[in-house]
Amino acid sequence: MPAPDSQNEHRRRLLDAMAEAVAHKGYADTTIADLAGGARVSRRTFYEHFSTKEECLVALYEAASGQALSVLRKAIDPAHDPLMQAEQALRAYFACLASNPLLLKTLFIAILGLGAIGLAARRRVNQHLAELILELVNQPSAAHSTLPQALAVTIVGGINELVLELIERDRIGDLEALSDTAAQFVRAVVNGAR
Repeated sequence: MPAPDSQNEHRRRLLDAMAEAVAHKGYADTTIADLAGGARVSRRTFYEHFSTKEECLVALYEAASGQALSVLRKAIDPAHDPLMQAEQALRAYFACLASNPLLLKTLFIAILGLGAIGLAARRRVNQHLAELILELVNQPSAAHSTLPQALAVTIVGGINELVLELIERDRIGDLEALSDTAAQFVRAVVNGAR
């Protein structure tokens, strides 16, 4: 049995191979052989980590989304008011997305092609993002009434649509410019909830 470090390395390489394959071939045309070859592992090694290519895609989606959420949290400066913290988080989020355009189609488009499994993974990630928004804007120091969960989910959905539009128009380079629009949207929703 391989050492745990090599197991982690194999898994990481398989996830990288999935991102690469989806970006270049599309998810539907990606095969297990593509993933194993791209990761420089055997098909057997692939199956030691994942039962299906769907499982591999969901794992990539969850890992990349977890990293993005971590970037968001690290960008928040508690010395600022809650809405400024949300703006800081948005700037970091868009910079994070822009830094890895290879993953964008996987994170925002390919995951939806998995049907119920992909939608469930997307829902979990969106819930984590909505919870972060609620943590930020519902702080005791906030100068507004409590933002309801449904409005936090609406913010996440609206921001996702802005990102999808840029992906569809092949304007990924404009991602970081979305931070001002997204910040205006957050302020409008939060101020409208008063």
